[in-house]
Amino acid sequence: MSAEFPCRPRARKGRLVAKSRTDSNPVTHEDRMTAIKSLTAALMIGVSGLFLAAPAMAELNITIDSPVIEPMPFAIPSFVDEGGAGDYASNIARVVAADLAGTGLFREIPAEAHISRVTAFDAPIAYNDWQAINAQALIVGAVQASGDRIVVKFRLFDVFTGQALGEGLQFAGTPDSWRRMAHKVADAVYSRITGEGPYFDSRVVYVSESGPKNQRQKRLAVMDYDGANVAYLTDSSSIVLAPRFSPNGDKILFTSYASGFPQIYIMDVGSLSVRSLGEVPGTMTFAPRFSPDGGTVVFSLEQGGNTDIYAMDVGGGGLRQLTNAPSIETAPSFSPDGSQIVFESDRSGNQQLYIMSAGGGEAVRVSGGKGRYGTPVWSPRGDMIAFTKQNEGRFHIGVMRTDGSEERLLTASFLDEGPTWAPNGRVVMFTRESAGAGGQAQLFSVDISGRNLKPVPTDGPASDPAWSPLLP
Repeated sequence: MSAEFPCRPRARKGRLVAKSRTDSNPVTHEDRMTAIKSLTAALMIGVSGLFLAAPAMAELNITIDSPVIEPMPFAIPSFVDEGGAGDYASNIARVVAADLAGTGLFREIPAEAHISRVTAFDAPIAYNDWQAINAQALIVGAVQASGDRIVVKFRLFDVFTGQALGEGLQFAGTPDSWRRMAHKVADAVYSRITGEGPYFDSRVVYVSESGPKNQRQKRLAVMDYDGANVAYLTDSSSIVLAPRFSPNGDKILFTSYASGFPQIYIMDVGSLSVRSLGEVPGTMTFAPRFSPDGGTVVFSLEQGGNTDIYAMDVGGGGLRQLTNAPSIETAPSFSPDGSQIVFESDRSGNQQLYIMSAGGGEAVRVSGGKGRYGTPVWSPRGDMIAFTKQNEGRFHIGVMRTDGSEERLLTASFLDEGPTWAPNGRVVMFTRESAGAGGQAQLFSVDISGRNLKPVPTDGPASDPAWSPLLP
């Protein structure tokens, strides 16, 4: 569950204490090296290069704000092996297809329905054959592998106008980066057809859970947005909650109970080294988030029985109090321009959402519907706020405009909480927990229209997802 809502520390009703448990999932030296290799590769693998001019942009597009969307049929033959590619050619094509179909905006035409076969990357396109099976978009690609280098290139065609859609692109990297290159191809196709920003080439940090519900063990893990390439970042010797990526993905904030009380720590992605953000004696700190420039952390601090929002430099100095109220103020999140903070507070008698200046001061309530609101997160586009809502015994993930208007509930279940935005601001990931003594936490995603609700595959129960920025 999220540390922020509904089971966040409520300091006025007694101290929150969690005991460390014997670690049944230690992070071995091999685990640690795998995690470092995985994270470093995600940050450092290069992909680049325009390689092919093409005719003017065609008209193939999807308007994804339409109330009714018929998924666009597309075809993607196995990529051409231009030397040494082996399974990479087919595997890359399969990942591209899964990325696109997974949005709910596209529908793949199966290979057995194809009339034409693509045997050379530069071969003329038999548009009539692709029109005959109702393909609207055609993706053609090729892969070449030699030693520690793989080169992937692709072209996108509008079948019914008989034109290339944009320019061909070429990506290069190591064999370990083949899935990243597939995500890059899918991102380019998605963006050209929808006009939206990409999000497939990204990672998610989350809390991997194990053990019975009343004695849950938790450790930090990171994976590709689609659940692949899992790496464990901590062991389960102490409870960890609420991991958050820095704006450029090089650091992760999280809350740990290693000392017996919640405190904020910061992890370096490249080395997995961990340090305290800067403990204030006699306090509990939790619900941290980075500022858009990565130089400041905003968080909740309990001191003397009261919980307020504070800010601190990433280096650990410059502690500043931003709210000063007898209510519980928590779950702060910056606007993309860094000028404002949205947070949750029960100052009105129950949990509601408020916005204030990033420097503190007067706050304006923005939530206005029935029920309780929590865990607000500002969209990277700046136009919406995602939140958790509890009303009439049900939990919801919702979105609203930044002034509180146009509230839209995207989900409903026994327990949905803790939304996090995809880098393009079109998809939200969150935790869903099932009811009962055997209930388990699982990650789900949904787009901001409420369509395409689906589980995110993980290696076991999982909670507290946080999406990374788009990888470089």
